[in-house]
Amino acid sequence: MAQNLSDLQVFLAVARDGSFTKAAGRLGVSPSALSHAIRGLEDRLGIRLLSRTTRSVAPTEAGQRLIATAGPRLEEIEAELAALSALRDKPAGTIRISCIDYVIETLLQPKLVPFLREYPDIKVELAIDYGLTNIVEQRFDAGVRIGESIAKDMIAVRIGPDWRFCVVGTPAYFDRRSPPATPQELTNHRCINLRLTTAGGLYAWEFEKDGRELTVRVDGQLTFNSVIPVLQAALEGMGLAYVPEGLARPYLEDGRLRDVLADWCPALQGYHLYYPNRRQALPAFSLLVDALRYRG
Repeated sequence: MAQNLSDLQVFLAVARDGSFTKAAGRLGVSPSALSHAIRGLEDRLGIRLLSRTTRSVAPTEAGQRLIATAGPRLEEIEAELAALSALRDKPAGTIRISCIDYVIETLLQPKLVPFLREYPDIKVELAIDYGLTNIVEQRFDAGVRIGESIAKDMIAVRIGPDWRFCVVGTPAYFDRRSPPATPQELTNHRCINLRLTTAGGLYAWEFEKDGRELTVRVDGQLTFNSVIPVLQAALEGMGLAYVPEGLARPYLEDGRLRDVLADWCPALQGYHLYYPNRRQALPAFSLLVDALRYRG
């Protein structure tokens, strides 16, 4: 029975990741160990659960049925086992959060430092992700998004103030090129692009003024899949960047960057930590949510 439960956990991990290698990295074991465990489960059941090719792994019809029926029940068991940490003298456990590096640097890290010092038995894993990851499928405890993009069936807690994007460049860059007066003029400038890894496309710069919304696809020599090197490239004079104002603020204040098109960059909803209902019962998670909560 215990062997079946353990192998079932392995099967669900591989099926969700679609890869023995990815699942092995997340579970901290070798891909061959996972393959051996799943073969053992298939032999005991007498049915194939995964269809394997040289490039991918996908659940069979029987595997899909097992995911649909056993997956939610196993999650309930794991959540209940984690909740037993409430019986300890000190809250404990590992909390996995999907977010972007800008959020880590400006919102999470400043609050996590004192929190983790106060609760040494709590561990926090932060995974940088610029796609709209399904946190339940990928087994994250929580994610961070702008409030307006969170699914209705999730609990959302604000962790930061309203903010806006800004278009920035160095004074030296604007000595060579006249600042754009409208978003459309950005097509005549060297811009630094951000690629959304999950979607695969380049992020289009979004603007709004007097009720008019505008999206501009820019061009330039550099593209990154993270906003922090985008800002760094702008500081080095490689072109214009479209970044959160909070990230650029220190360089705007000391004059290393200039902000343009400010009247086209309205305020956006603050970032929220979001999570499914089942996480509420875990003491360590409740403490973290309270520590990250934005209090204005």
